[in-house]
Amino acid sequence: MRGDGDAFRILVIEDEESYRDALTSGLEREGYEVATAPDGLEGLRLFHADPPDLVLLDLLLPGMRGTDVCRQIRETSRVPVIMVSAVDSEIDVVLGLELGATDYVTKPFHLRELVARIEAVLRRVPVPVQDPPATASEERGTPTPTHPTFPAGSLAFGEVVVDFGRRAVTRHGADLHLSRREFDLLAALSSPPGRIHTREDLLDLLWPGGNLVDSRTLDTHVHRLRTKIEVDPSAPRHLLTVRGVGFRLELGGPHPPAGHSYETVRPPVPPR
Repeated sequence: MRGDGDAFRILVIEDEESYRDALTSGLEREGYEVATAPDGLEGLRLFHADPPDLVLLDLLLPGMRGTDVCRQIRETSRVPVIMVSAVDSEIDVVLGLELGATDYVTKPFHLRELVARIEAVLRRVPVPVQDPPATASEERGTPTPTHPTFPAGSLAFGEVVVDFGRRAVTRHGADLHLSRREFDLLAALSSPPGRIHTREDLLDLLWPGGNLVDSRTLDTHVHRLRTKIEVDPSAPRHLLTVRGVGFRLELGGPHPPAGHSYETVRPPVPPR
C-alpha cells in the first residue's frame, strides 16, 4: 500500500480542479504520492484499483456525495479518511464521524495545517497490510478500547426497553432507530445504570484513538439520544447530566441524589 520509495500514497477525491491541483502540488512537495479523482465514482474505482494510505474526501461531490463514498470505503477498509468541505456545521462533523471518517477539515485551510493533520492521522492509525500492527497500548500490555461492555439481557426504563443482545431499542413497543454510536452511548451509560460516567471516559470509549473528537460532539450525541428516549428532551428524566463531570442513566425518575445537580445539554450552536 505504499508508493515507490516508501512514500505514503494519498487519494484526493475533489471536484474543484483548483483545489485538486493545489493539493497535488503541495502534497507532492511534502513527499507524498498523490492520486486524484473528480467525483465519487472515479474515486471509488481508484481506491479499489490501488488502495491508498489515506483518503482526502470532499463532502459535496457531484453525483455521489462524499458521505456515500465514505460509507462504501468503510464497508471494506479501515484506511484513514479525512473529510474536507466548505460546509462547517456540527451535524456535518457528526455525520462524517458516524460514517467512519478519521478527521474533518473545512475550507479554506492552510496546507501546513492539512499536512499536520495528515501526519497526526498516519501516526495514530497504522494502516494494516496483513495483520494489524500492535498499537502502543498493546505493546505496553494495556488493552485498546473498542466497544462498550454491554450489560447482559435487557434493560427497561420509562417506556423504553433495550435488548443488548439484539442491539434493539423499543419505546411504547415501537422500534427506535439508533445509530451505532447512539446505541453504544446508551450501552455505556447502562454499565451500570446510576453510575456517573465522565466525559473523558465516554470519549475514550466511543472514539478510541482520539480522532480529534471534542466534547461538543459527545454533547450532540447525548442530545440526539435524548430526543429518542425521553418524553420531554428539554426536561430529561433518565439521561441526566452531572454538572462539570459527565452523564448518568437514571432508571427510576427525575429526582437526583442529594449533593448532585443536573443540567440539560443543549445542541451545540454551529460556528458562524
